[in-house]
Amino acid sequence: MNDSTEDKTVAIVSYITLIGWVVAFIIYGKNKTDLGAYHLRQSLGLNVTYIILLLFGIVGKILAVLVVIFAIIGLVYAIQGEKKPVPVAGEFFQSIFKGIG
Repeated sequence: MNDSTEDKTVAIVSYITLIGWVVAFIIYGKNKTDLGAYHLRQSLGLNVTYIILLLFGIVGKILAVLVVIFAIIGLVYAIQGEKKPVPVAGEFFQSIFKGIG
């Protein structure tokens, strides 16, 4: 892949909590790229899912740990400059947040 550093920066920062997502979205607004948009969509889905799961007691918290693992996988893909979906829900997040990009 021949992605710019700023392109990867957006992708990487988007996985660092919801605040990181907001920062990445602001950076993305100045330099819109496919890699940045892909990871913004995916990380937004993971962040929202994580927050919702925390509301559902112990089972939700256990599943939230799984979401963190998926976010780490997404982060690794972002570092590598790859547009690969995270397991289970990556493609779903791409479709429901298709307005980003």
